[in-house]
Amino acid sequence: MMFRRISLISLLLAMAGSAVAGVLPEDRTDVLYHLYDGGGVEIDGPSILVRKKVGKSVSVVGNYYVDMVTSASIDVVTTASPYTEERTQWSLGADYLRGNTTMRINYVSSEESDYDAETFSFSVSQDMFGDLTTLTLGYALGDDLVRRSDDPTFERKLDKQMYSVGITQILTKNLITTLNVETITDEGFLNNPYRSVRYADSGSALGYSFEPELYPNTKTSNAVGLRARYYLPYRAAIEGEYRFYVDTWGIEGNTGSLTYIHPWGDFTFTGKFRYHTQTGADFYSDLFSRSEATNFRARDKELSDLTSYTFKLKTTYEFLSDNGNDWGFIKKGSVSASVHLLEIDYDNFTDLRPLAPIGSEPLYQLDASVFQIFFSFWY
Repeated sequence: MMFRRISLISLLLAMAGSAVAGVLPEDRTDVLYHLYDGGGVEIDGPSILVRKKVGKSVSVVGNYYVDMVTSASIDVVTTASPYTEERTQWSLGADYLRGNTTMRINYVSSEESDYDAETFSFSVSQDMFGDLTTLTLGYALGDDLVRRSDDPTFERKLDKQMYSVGITQILTKNLITTLNVETITDEGFLNNPYRSVRYADSGSALGYSFEPELYPNTKTSNAVGLRARYYLPYRAAIEGEYRFYVDTWGIEGNTGSLTYIHPWGDFTFTGKFRYHTQTGADFYSDLFSRSEATNFRARDKELSDLTSYTFKLKTTYEFLSDNGNDWGFIKKGSVSASVHLLEIDYDNFTDLRPLAPIGSEPLYQLDASVFQIFFSFWY
């Protein structure tokens, strides 16, 4: 559940794009279909985003997303039953431009059978020093409700707050850099109501039994990211990014990526490699020594020690351009197709499906792919 919510929020932000202070985003419509397939989970669905200026100072944006999930993941197979569900998400936002200052507000709402989420966000961007520097301050407030599909009386609150600061600096005519710092605080029910932990039990035929996981009800995370893009003489660009993450649960993460963008006529080709590694949470264990062995307990594979590799290929074709070849009020159009190949190696999360004796279970590895097709129209 958590992985899916994070990935879809990231996808929405990627679709909406980031406006540059001092300039309103262009009027456009984006239509997306994506398919995630990996680890026994299949997620697919369409999304549509529409952005339109109102006068010279305001731009409004709306997005609608439908997400259909079929899951027989390793967590589900070992402790529960496969399931199918649908999630819907919509958002509304507006940008207001005044001089070199851009203010943005946004509201996102999502609903599924056992999880509702609302997020309000606000940011201010200011161009300075001859428009060579842009400073952005942001704040977001999340109000989530966690439920269980098999227990109508189960309801738990989860409140989130995010504070962010970003500085974009044009260093030369070919080099632009961005530094982002963010802090996120979570308070409430932070674990998955369906997931269990494993503990040693000599009375069980398998040598172990399960009990519900138990997390702290607060978490604070901090992240620092640095991105640089360099434009090459033949219209191509290369981009590098590094991000460091740390939280109060003991997780430390390092993420690096390298991207190459190459235009060729009406086509643009993009290749990206991403590497991520993290340490596990302090209260994570693949096998606890006994029942209720510690105050807090987790066996979520995403809280374990892990390393992931992602390779992305993307092709964009502009079938309409600003040279007069348009479709009435549609002035420009493009279509993009991309594939992400993901591999995650879990260093201390074992695969229980073979029913091997304790200590001889194989480590789990996830291989997944994400396919996207994306149409954009400017008017």
